[in-house]
Amino acid sequence: MKWTHLLFASFLFFCSTASAYSVGFTQITLTDTSRRQLATTIWYPTRNTSGIALIGDNPAFIGTQVVKNAEIQSGTFPVVLISHGYRGNWRNQNWLATNLASRGYIVATADHPGTSSFDHSPMQAAKWWERPRDISRILDYLLTENSWKRSANADNIAAIGHSLGGWTVMQLAGAKIHRPTFEANCLIYPNPRTCGLAKELGLDKAQTEEPNKKDLSDPRIKRVISLDLGLARSFSVGSLNDLKVPTLILAAGIDIGDLPQALESGYIAEHIPLKLRRYKVYENAMHFSFMQQCKQGAIQMLDEEVLGDGIICKDGANTSRDQLHQLILNDIVSFLN
Repeated sequence: MKWTHLLFASFLFFCSTASAYSVGFTQITLTDTSRRQLATTIWYPTRNTSGIALIGDNPAFIGTQVVKNAEIQSGTFPVVLISHGYRGNWRNQNWLATNLASRGYIVATADHPGTSSFDHSPMQAAKWWERPRDISRILDYLLTENSWKRSANADNIAAIGHSLGGWTVMQLAGAKIHRPTFEANCLIYPNPRTCGLAKELGLDKAQTEEPNKKDLSDPRIKRVISLDLGLARSFSVGSLNDLKVPTLILAAGIDIGDLPQALESGYIAEHIPLKLRRYKVYENAMHFSFMQQCKQGAIQMLDEEVLGDGIICKDGANTSRDQLHQLILNDIVSFLN
C-alpha cells in the first residue's frame, strides 16, 4: 500500500510539471585561441512550434522533438549545465535536457574534447581539469553573450553530470582531486573502469599544466546533481566535508561489474554534510539507464558493432528505461525547484 501511494504521488507530480513550452535547440562552437574548441549544444523554452525536427535519433537510440534555432521565449529562466560521461556526447542526456527545457530551463552541454564519442585525443583526455572548466566556459558564454544573458538567470544555476560527468560537476561544487587518496583506494578497490583510467585521464602523476590547488569550484553554480558518478574515490575526504553546495546523488542499484554505486555514489554521500545532500538509489537501474532510450533490437545491433556494447541499452528486469526516466526526471525537477 505504501509503495502504491508513493508511485501515485510520483505520477501526480510528473503530471503537474508537464511541458509548458516547445523546445528550442541550437548548436555552436565556442572558440578561443588560447583554449580548446567546445562543440556546445543548447536547449531552451520557446513558443515557436513551426519546423519541428527530430534530434539525437539513430538506428539504436530514440531522439526528441525540438524547433531548431527558434527564438527563445521572453522572460528569465534558470540554467542547467550538463556534463556527459566517459566517451559520451550531448545526445546521452538529450532526453533530460529536452524535458527540462520544456519546463522552462535553459540547458547547455559540451562534448568534452578527449573524452567524447568523437574525440579520443590523448593530449586532451589527460587534462582532467579542463572538464569542469569546459562547463564554466559554457556558463560564461550564457551570462555574457547578448542573445542569452537577458534570458539566463544568473542566480539560479545548477550542474548535472552522468558517470565521469558526475565526477566533473562535483569538482564544480568544490570536491578536489587528491592523488594519495586515489592511489590508496585503488590498492583496496582496483576497479578497471576507474583506476584503469588513471593514465588516460592524467591522474597517475602530476601534469605540468594542472592547477596547483586543484580547486575548480564555480561559485555561480548553486546546486549539483550526480548521476551514478565514477572516480569518486579520487576526491579528498576533507574537500567533501567542506562542500557547501546542495547536492542530489542519484545512483543505479544494479552493479554491472565495474561501477558499484556503494563505492562511488556512496562514497560522496558518506562524506558530504548530511544537511546538504540527498541520496537515492534506483534499485532497477543500471549505469546506462541515465542515458537516452534505446530502440527495439538496439542491444543486438550494438553488440554486433562492438561486442559488449549492448549493455548500454540494458536496464533491470521488469522495468523500462522510460519508467526510470520519469522517476529520475521527477526527482531532478523536485530538487531543482
